[in-house]
Amino acid sequence: MAVSAKLLNMNGEEVGKLNLSDNLFAVDYNEPLIHEVVVAYNANQRQGSKSALTRSEVRGHAKKPYRQKHTGRARHGSTKSPEYKGGGVVFAPKPRDFTKKLNKQVKKIAFASAMSEKLRQNEILFLDEFKLAEAKTKEVVNFLNALKLDKSVVIVTDKKNEDALRAAGNLQNVQIQIAELLSTYDVVANNKVVLTKDAVKSLEEAYN
Repeated sequence: MAVSAKLLNMNGEEVGKLNLSDNLFAVDYNEPLIHEVVVAYNANQRQGSKSALTRSEVRGHAKKPYRQKHTGRARHGSTKSPEYKGGGVVFAPKPRDFTKKLNKQVKKIAFASAMSEKLRQNEILFLDEFKLAEAKTKEVVNFLNALKLDKSVVIVTDKKNEDALRAAGNLQNVQIQIAELLSTYDVVANNKVVLTKDAVKSLEEAYN
C-alpha cells in the first residue's frame, strides 16, 4: 500500500495528494547503517593534505652548533632538532587518505531509511513546484515564512535552479540541492526536507 502525503504550493496551501513509493518512504529505521554512511561521508570530505617537516627533512646541515662540554648550555647535536626555531616537528603530520568505501546497496538502504524516518517524523514537505518570481533573497524568505520553516532546511529540485541558488546564497540555514546529488547526510543534517514532486519522481526512479 503506497504512502500518501499532502502536496503544497509556494504559499503553503494544499493543492493535492502525492502517492509515495514504499521502497523509499516506508523503510524501517536503521540508525547504525545511517551512522556508518554519515561517518563515511564526513571522512570523504577530508582532504588529508596537512604536512610538516621532520628533522631529517628540514633544509640545512647536521653540524653540531657548539661543542659538547664547558659552555654552560644544554647539549645539542643539530639546529634541525625540534628545540630550535625552524627545526623539524616531532611526529610531523603527513598527507593521508581518509576515504571510507561503502557499497552501493548500503548507501541506498541508509538513504531510504533516513527518508522514511523523516517522513514519519513529519519533517518532509512536498511541493507542487519551487519557482521564484525573482531571484531575490526576500522571495526565499517569504517562502520559508509561508511554510513556517524557521530552522535548517534542504530544498530539493529535479534540475539545477540557478535562481534558487542565487536567491538562497545569503541564507545560512537554507541548502538548495538537486535530487541526483541528495545524500543521506543532507537528509539527516537538516531539520526539514522540502521535495518538489519532480524531485520525488527522480528519487523514486533511482530507488525502485
